[in-house]
Amino acid sequence: MNFQNPAWWIVAAYAIIDITVRIVAIITIPRNRRPTSAMAWLLAIFFIPVVGVLLFLLIGNPRLPRARRRKQQRINEYIADTGSNLHFGTLRPDAPDWFPPLVTMNQSMGALPLAGDNGVHLISDYQRSIDEMADAIRDAREYVHIEFYILQSDASTDGFFRAMEETAARGVPVRVLLDYWANRWKPKYRETVRRLDAMGADWHLMLPVQPLRGRIQRPDLRNHRKLLVVDGRVGFLGSQNVTDSTYNLPRNIKRGLHWVDLMVRVDGPAVASINAVFLSDYYAETDTVPEGIDITRVEPGSGDLDCQIVPSGPGFEVENNLRLFLALLYAAKRRIMIVSPYFVPDEALLLAVTAAVDRGVQVELFVSEEGDQAIVYHAQRSYYEALLKAGIRIWMYPKPYILHTKSLTIDDQIAVIGSSNMDMRSFGLNMEVSMLVRGEEFIGQVRAVEDEYRALSRELTLDEWMQQPLRSTVLDNLARLTSALQ
Repeated sequence: MNFQNPAWWIVAAYAIIDITVRIVAIITIPRNRRPTSAMAWLLAIFFIPVVGVLLFLLIGNPRLPRARRRKQQRINEYIADTGSNLHFGTLRPDAPDWFPPLVTMNQSMGALPLAGDNGVHLISDYQRSIDEMADAIRDAREYVHIEFYILQSDASTDGFFRAMEETAARGVPVRVLLDYWANRWKPKYRETVRRLDAMGADWHLMLPVQPLRGRIQRPDLRNHRKLLVVDGRVGFLGSQNVTDSTYNLPRNIKRGLHWVDLMVRVDGPAVASINAVFLSDYYAETDTVPEGIDITRVEPGSGDLDCQIVPSGPGFEVENNLRLFLALLYAAKRRIMIVSPYFVPDEALLLAVTAAVDRGVQVELFVSEEGDQAIVYHAQRSYYEALLKAGIRIWMYPKPYILHTKSLTIDDQIAVIGSSNMDMRSFGLNMEVSMLVRGEEFIGQVRAVEDEYRALSRELTLDEWMQQPLRSTVLDNLARLTSALQ
């Protein structure tokens, strides 16, 4: 062995670095990380070390910077202190024994209380939801708060923007938040910001990656929330963005894709909680709080539904939405209906839905036949065999439509509507907002929409699925592994 040969020292140095990286990875990566995610990262680093390490350094931290998380903690403490002496309506009687502890868990994670005396109205027509939001904006007298993952000025949303312009022209403050990555390089961005500037809207990009301004975080973190608040009296939230149903993307238009969504209009005490989510994000992005807004003003709504707003995302210490979904799945006694365009469960969620079937609970899952995101689409498909074998019925919403609704209903008592998919990105990387609703009247509205989806869909059978070609299975499993990298 020639120790004088420089090549020997290069090989030795590489071996030492390689072993050191592997040891450090084994020690550090599993810490405070889900087992599937830890295993995926370890496999990436062990089999493709250079690429794996670079990816981990770039996107390996699933949390927002510590300063941003501290802001969220301060916000939660303020909301808890402010709301401790407020009356949030009269709650419905005869709640199931498991419901109060669930509410307590949600409030301990996200600070927002369960509120009674709310009116909640479902809007399942895509254009009508945009038009109803525009009508609410036109009625504004004090302020308009708009927060959407995607916000685009186009032919479908022109009425929405005209309502903003008319309201701003009357001197009513119009505050707007939109996600940085979802908008910055997408169609209609320049037209949209020009229109926002011209009307005098107070608008900001959420989670921007701007190193020169000291704004650095994992670049694939998103603010995926969709909400609107007018005067603290009326609120909207759900799965729909403010854009054309094609998202104005040439590839979607070429394939004829259109999005199908669900929004809810809310009036009553729960609107204060929706507003608190907006104000939290506004403060996080601007370090300021708008003046003249009384978040303690709580008015009864047009109904008697119990509602609780549950924010989640990398600004929180735990996965609020996942814990909510798990608690509901284990509480179900008769049936579970899940609508999710991206259903990529972790071990806990997969166990919860399959164990529900073992308890005799009817479980149905509504997904899209067509996919718009290749990795998520194939990762979702990798679970179909296990779900079908467990006895879960899978309904495929027909192409060229993307079923983008996100909802969960259990028995005939509880529903969750919001922006959160049931996948690992929504659990760990996206900032989401969900609304828990208790009340048979509202569940009836959701059931009607589920029946409509079912009538339009075809059921996937296990025999059909087992005929999938080997190539599809390989792609599905590779995508499943990739999706676990968080």
